[in-house]
Amino acid sequence: MGLFRKERTAAPSRVERPPVERLDIQLLQSSAVTLYYKPNVLAHDMACLQQFGYRVYTLDAAHWKSVGDFHGAAKRELAFPDYYVANLASWIDCLGELEIPHEGGVVIQFRHFDAFARAEPSFAHTLLDSIESASRRFLLLGQRLLALVQSDDPRIRFERIGAVPVNWNPREWQDADRGLRPAS
Repeated sequence: MGLFRKERTAAPSRVERPPVERLDIQLLQSSAVTLYYKPNVLAHDMACLQQFGYRVYTLDAAHWKSVGDFHGAAKRELAFPDYYVANLASWIDCLGELEIPHEGGVVIQFRHFDAFARAEPSFAHTLLDSIESASRRFLLLGQRLLALVQSDDPRIRFERIGAVPVNWNPREWQDADRGLRPAS
């Protein structure tokens, strides 16, 4: 009789999901790319993400005058391989190959991004769009990639990326939270 009885294998353990109210989950609900104005708000959220096990990469766009400046900084900070070349296709390929920790994820922090967005508006938008697209692919594998984009311009706006808008973080959502007066 035992010939037809199969040994039961233990059911695979479920991956524990983070609570919906956790910061990274809140941010990812609208987009993988989120704007920040106040450095202290960004610092607080970065510390929170690090506590969740996020690996942090910081790119300071304050002195980027060209797309080449971005590529040089990205290659260094993200430790891209030698075959990385300064073009969008290589950026997208290497971004998609980032090692994402199973606990937490990866956050790319851009500082002073408005300076670069003024110098290279089309590329800046495409860069954010590529991060959104890569993040969505990573999410299919249960991995999280975020970009927190700090701007010294509280009025900065971007067109939709990955078919979703680039929004301000919840604590700076309203113009008044960024020190702007309501339009009269």
